[in-house]
Amino acid sequence: MPELKKLPVAFYATPGGNEPAREWLLSLDTESRRVVGTDIATAEFGWPVGMPLVRSLSDGLLEVRSNITNGRIARVIFVIHSGRMVLLHGFVKKTRTTPKPDLALARKRAKEITS
Repeated sequence: MPELKKLPVAFYATPGGNEPAREWLLSLDTESRRVVGTDIATAEFGWPVGMPLVRSLSDGLLEVRSNITNGRIARVIFVIHSGRMVLLHGFVKKTRTTPKPDLALARKRAKEITS
């Protein structure tokens, strides 16, 4: 019997039907996409998962932390809603802290699906 996902993934969709986190993921090179996808799957099947893979941010937001190709760091911000891990926003991190615009965008998207 296959192992069941403890926290299945869903992608946030805009009112127009776009899925920005999926589009970002598909824009990554093949190896980086594999690493991020594996990290997301680890959280799906192993939930709850803590550091170093998953970190709590603020306002109910969490992030999957991935080390991708060429020494880069990727983050996928998500929220848990209706028993799912809803992927809100993904980006390649260039600074030590999570950029405020990325957090604000994720908060806005989270508010859309939880209100």
